[in-house]
Amino acid sequence: MVDILTNYDGWLGPDEVAALTVREHLVPVEGADGVIFPATFAAAEDKSKFPGGYNIDTFADGKNVCLIDSVGSQANRIEPLFAAPSYSALVPQIVVNAGQKQINLLQAGHRAGDALVRCSALQKELQDAFKAVQNGNAEPLAKIAPTSLIFGVWDSRDTQAKVPRLIASTIRAFDVRKLTRSTQLVPATEYVEAGLLVATEDKRVRDAYAERGFTHVPSSGSHGGVIATGGIRRDATLSLAALRLLRAGKDENRTLALRRYILGLALTAFTRPPASYLRQGCNLVADPDKPREFVEVRVDGKRVPVKVTHADALAFASAAAKAFGVGKDRTVDFDIKLAARDISGDEIEGDFAGRKKNNKKSSA
Repeated sequence: MVDILTNYDGWLGPDEVAALTVREHLVPVEGADGVIFPATFAAAEDKSKFPGGYNIDTFADGKNVCLIDSVGSQANRIEPLFAAPSYSALVPQIVVNAGQKQINLLQAGHRAGDALVRCSALQKELQDAFKAVQNGNAEPLAKIAPTSLIFGVWDSRDTQAKVPRLIASTIRAFDVRKLTRSTQLVPATEYVEAGLLVATEDKRVRDAYAERGFTHVPSSGSHGGVIATGGIRRDATLSLAALRLLRAGKDENRTLALRRYILGLALTAFTRPPASYLRQGCNLVADPDKPREFVEVRVDGKRVPVKVTHADALAFASAAAKAFGVGKDRTVDFDIKLAARDISGDEIEGDFAGRKKNNKKSSA
């Protein structure tokens, strides 16, 4: 009987394969010449460098590349997969009670380094786990937040421990034509003329009328999307070289179990078809005329096709998770006292606690 756990040990051994890569050609659901809306970004502090809006890089030859979905955005779309019923048993489900909300750690943008868990009962345990990473042992972090070892994490507010991304995925459009759009808000009725609102010359009041939708409001020359004349492409990498840096201290057996576990999770995320809907006006699907490329890239530069399916990856991940021992599910509370210390130190903790106590009295 073949042991499924050894299926991909070739990727975990000597440095023969640097990475797995996927290249997918995409088209808008409206067709190859359809208009799509890229991500928009805030202006740089020096607006002469970047005034805000679409991230389009133009080169000397006139060609350009437009960022449709960033590495961070793609990671945040993929990671919550492990909270879905078919995948949730593969990782510990860490839930934080934050006010009236329950938030899964898989939805926290900064993962194990997020303030959400840093200011909870997990604070000390996570701090110790990050220190262990710095000392060459990623196993404690894998027992709490294994996806932080896949999508990367930086404990920038405490230990400064950094874990690189194993999976990096980006969507870009090439040779785009930028469009603008103009709109006109038309109110349901003429409120002032009908005597429903008082006519006024006070600019603050008139602005308030406009802001609240009581008057005509024009909007001209705003972002209108782009047409990608050079195509749209998703490029994703799973770095096996980086994965092989993960260790469970000096224990070779636990190190192998750790690497198999993280590889199983990474392959599961890597082989699952990506979400087609990114945002309003940006719904992308596979280009049927350009096949998907999935290859292993060897250190000598050779590129060899890979035939691992999502079902294959999930089966391996399940076996590897069982062998490694998935960390336990936990629900913890966000701690306002820890948040107070985190923000400004012990001196304001009493003030935060006092306000919390007074709020309880006022709501009684």
